[in-house]
Amino acid sequence: MSFDRGKEPADHGSSGDPPPSPSRYESQKRRDWNTFGQYLRNLRPPVHVFQCNSNHVLEFLRYLDQFGKTKVHLQGCIFYGQPEPPAPCACPLRQAWGSLDSLIGRLRAAYEENGGSPESNPFATSVIRVYLREVKECQAKARGIPYKKKKKATKGGEDSSST
Repeated sequence: MSFDRGKEPADHGSSGDPPPSPSRYESQKRRDWNTFGQYLRNLRPPVHVFQCNSNHVLEFLRYLDQFGKTKVHLQGCIFYGQPEPPAPCACPLRQAWGSLDSLIGRLRAAYEENGGSPESNPFATSVIRVYLREVKECQAKARGIPYKKKKKATKGGEDSSST
């Protein structure tokens, strides 16, 4: 008998052992899926998860900003562009770009695991990718931290711009 986790058959009824607990990722994905479903049910009129579109997803992401913990300086703030401001300011707290990016990844997977088709996945649209890119760039500017796009390596290991 093997003791590797995840390699055992799914039948746990006869052995009396509880099923292995889900991974942290799986637990978070289920929690995110349930939270999104609750958000849609609370809309007026309520929206079924398989009837939602990218606009509902964008509204959800903006709704989540109120629970964010990342200070994002506004352009008029004296600390705009400073990675470590010396004093507090009244700029809003938002969801960090990385948190939103991870959330969308989990929701994209959960949508398909719960029966949604990849072609109609509202979390996988270009609108969502553009929104996440804009959030990333905006937050980087507000904090004075540029995100550099990684250059693809060329054959031979040389960068083509050096010639």
